[in-house]
Amino acid sequence: MTLGVIDIGTNTVLLLVARLNQSEEIATLAYEQRIPRLGRGVDATKRIHRDGMERVILVLQEYRSILRTFPVEKIIVAGTSAVRDAANRQEFSELIQKHTGFDLEVLSGKEEALWTYRGAISGVTKSGNATVIDIGGGSTEITQGDTQAIYHAVSLDIGSVRLTERFFLHDPPVDTEIEAAAAFVTNALSAVRFSAAGSTPVAVAGTATTLAVLDQHAEAFTVASVTNYRLRLDRVSALLEQLRTMSSAEIEKLSSVMHGRSDVITAGALILREVMNHFEFDSVIVSERGVRYGLAIREWERKRLKDMKIR
Repeated sequence: MTLGVIDIGTNTVLLLVARLNQSEEIATLAYEQRIPRLGRGVDATKRIHRDGMERVILVLQEYRSILRTFPVEKIIVAGTSAVRDAANRQEFSELIQKHTGFDLEVLSGKEEALWTYRGAISGVTKSGNATVIDIGGGSTEITQGDTQAIYHAVSLDIGSVRLTERFFLHDPPVDTEIEAAAAFVTNALSAVRFSAAGSTPVAVAGTATTLAVLDQHAEAFTVASVTNYRLRLDRVSALLEQLRTMSSAEIEKLSSVMHGRSDVITAGALILREVMNHFEFDSVIVSERGVRYGLAIREWERKRLKDMKIR
């Protein structure tokens, strides 16, 4: 089965074209990322701004052209934190349908956590118990389970864009702003009661992959360079200490991967550090896989179930 999956996040819009086989192995046929920053201002206003919608529509039209070059059987377009937080998400959904023909599915926090987990572990070579950390622009999902079931899942309103807009009034942020943001994250994590002892920590999404690129002093992102890269807590802390002293313009020059992320990566690094401290992880395995891969698995499983009922 060949599928197209588009993930509309707070900061990014991501495209996956994938082929799944009978063993549920995923072959990546296309992998695209754009950063239209849909969620700019949503934390404060609870509304998606019209210019943000229009930027996303342009990306979706570009992705539609790409998808037409593949024999896709189904296209899934999913919205996450910024979309579900917005009071005008129905208006956004109608615009997407009008200008692209795509139907928008808005994932709940629990659904996002579940399918991010399923996608993440599909790309991790080590099987068994895992804790998946997905730091997005608007929220962070933390999910624990194994290859058969989910044990715990939580969605917290601590995303890199949300934190930046709420706390970082200076560029670079001053010490009191960093401290206030860290306290906010720590307080949110205090509600997470489950232990992650003995599980394999896996970090997905832009914060983790960007920090992996920086840790390797790479000029650009490649899937091969970040897949299963082990990012240590001491390196996350060191990168945070470096980033917090730099302006977004200075951060932009570190690597091409910083384009569209230079003003929010400091907050993302802070969140990852606090999550790792909370669970006492001394390192995480970085994966480029996430909710797009999980949604591809979901559709494949639905197809198999339907085929079984027909027989």
